[in-house]
Amino acid sequence: MLGIKSINIHNLSKWVEQAKTQSLHGEVIKRIPQLAVANPNWFAVHIICKAGENYSLGDTDCIFPFMSVIKPFSLLYLLEHYGAEKVLQWVGVKPSDAPFNSLTQLIADNGYPRNPMINSGAITLAEKLPGDNGIDCTQLFCKWLNELAGTQLYIDADILNSVRINRSQINIDITHYLYKTGNLKNIELSLDAYEQICCISGRVEDLAKLGNILTCTSDFIKNQHRQIVNTVMLTCGLYEASAEYAVKIGLPIKSGIGGGLLTIIPNQGTIASYSPALDIVGNPVAGLALMETISQKLQLSIFC
Repeated sequence: MLGIKSINIHNLSKWVEQAKTQSLHGEVIKRIPQLAVANPNWFAVHIICKAGENYSLGDTDCIFPFMSVIKPFSLLYLLEHYGAEKVLQWVGVKPSDAPFNSLTQLIADNGYPRNPMINSGAITLAEKLPGDNGIDCTQLFCKWLNELAGTQLYIDADILNSVRINRSQINIDITHYLYKTGNLKNIELSLDAYEQICCISGRVEDLAKLGNILTCTSDFIKNQHRQIVNTVMLTCGLYEASAEYAVKIGLPIKSGIGGGLLTIIPNQGTIASYSPALDIVGNPVAGLALMETISQKLQLSIFC
């Protein structure tokens, strides 16, 4: 019987080398200077198996901002604090075939964010984080993650400063439209908290440990909330490419423009990778290539 437990370091090494060649087909994001300096050939992967084995290869000492890979966890955090009924009044769970920062999509939906994996949804939820101000909100969230996952995550001040200096105009426009339609109350708090949580940083091992929260039932997270997050990752986690990779890989996945990619293999384990070269959608090229190979070779798809 195949599955993540049947992986071995020899095959993983071979698959990693094959995946790394795909970096040539991507580009490091240029809009944020601190991300633009990343080497497009960097690659790291960390695998945590339910049975206890861990595998780690590549540039595993690299520290990178999780960017949008943090979005499933802000959703989980709010589900745990407020419950599904309330949170799903703030944001939907429908996939979008528009880019992750589409204002046109938001306008077409009358200001109701399509899902929490795109910017409009994540900005809306950022305002709802418990706390008295942006710093308090994000510090409490980061502390919760570290205590729950045993990680050493922190908000990278240099990355955050780079993001703030080069603040995305489309994110500003999205936030103003959310305010105009009554979906958030505080424009600056929403943007500030959103930018801070996107700058939560760590190593690829930390990202895998975060993913482990979503892998199996636990005494710390409600199973309903875990299922909601995993389902939204499956259908929305790779933006408009989500359906394509649901067919190719068949697992809950979330990407980030910082190069992070997190894959959940329900009841089996977690795979996290770091590869900063992105495709035109904004997904890590080499990381997705590795996941496609691993999923197909080991028959990991939840639809198998």
